[in-house]
Amino acid sequence: MTKFSMLLILIFLGINAISQEIETNHDLIAKGAKVTKVGGDYKFTEGPSVAPDGRVFFTDQPNDKIDVWSEKDGISTFMQPCDRSNGTYFNKKGELVACADLHNRLVIISADKQMKTIAENYNGQPLNAPNDLWIAPNGGIYFTDPYYHRDYWETGRKELQDKRGVYYLTPEGKVIRVIDDYKQPNGLIGTPDGKTLYVSDINDRKIWKYDIQADGTLSNKTFFAPEGSDGMSIDNKGNVYLTNKAVSVFDKTGKKIAAIEVPETPSNVCFGGKKRNILFITARTSVYTLKMNVKGIH
Repeated sequence: MTKFSMLLILIFLGINAISQEIETNHDLIAKGAKVTKVGGDYKFTEGPSVAPDGRVFFTDQPNDKIDVWSEKDGISTFMQPCDRSNGTYFNKKGELVACADLHNRLVIISADKQMKTIAENYNGQPLNAPNDLWIAPNGGIYFTDPYYHRDYWETGRKELQDKRGVYYLTPEGKVIRVIDDYKQPNGLIGTPDGKTLYVSDINDRKIWKYDIQADGTLSNKTFFAPEGSDGMSIDNKGNVYLTNKAVSVFDKTGKKIAAIEVPETPSNVCFGGKKRNILFITARTSVYTLKMNVKGIH
């Protein structure tokens, strides 16, 4: 065997070892736990968020509905229609905040299913269609506003904003644009201390990390991961969860530490259950759960 052949073998073994380390990193996953399908027959599941009691609310946008999953009772429908809600998140009052893109707005949905609009314009112009959101500890809301054309929009509907941006709705109700240089912003998540925001530029296949300033603006844009993501979550160890071909997990330094395979391509993820230790995955026509050793911090 030539030295060159031996070198190629060593390189291959090294790459394979790294791959195996990522694929088989089960420190995050509870012993013996497997990805389990808990619901199906959807068109496209998205936007999971955990309620104060541990139930997970998620959307099926093509069917214009929001369903809810609980450890005890399984899945039931919460609201239909729901203004084509996509991303959701619970605020400190226990109210469900949703990106409702039928009328390109951000809404609060009360327990009795009444909708209140909290954002629909920027600089006097309607938003494109809010997609995903994260609520900071101070109550301010970061949300992405890409442009995905919907067949249920009025004929002739076009892109409304000059940029596919990321916006911040201040606690006082003012909308400011905090990111305007992305190809297509999508998933985002922040740290529980309100100091760091992670945002996906899904079409550029990159995750960026920012420092959150006191006024809600962002600074110190830093490359975090070489993958795009539809949805995002974070655990109590600071690990960031991305959804693309699999559920990819990166530690706080930006090192990939796990890739959780799902039978269908995942779209979004959050931690649910009373102990917040169940990874809830929306994946096209189905939803899945996986018991974890770590917990979510929502």
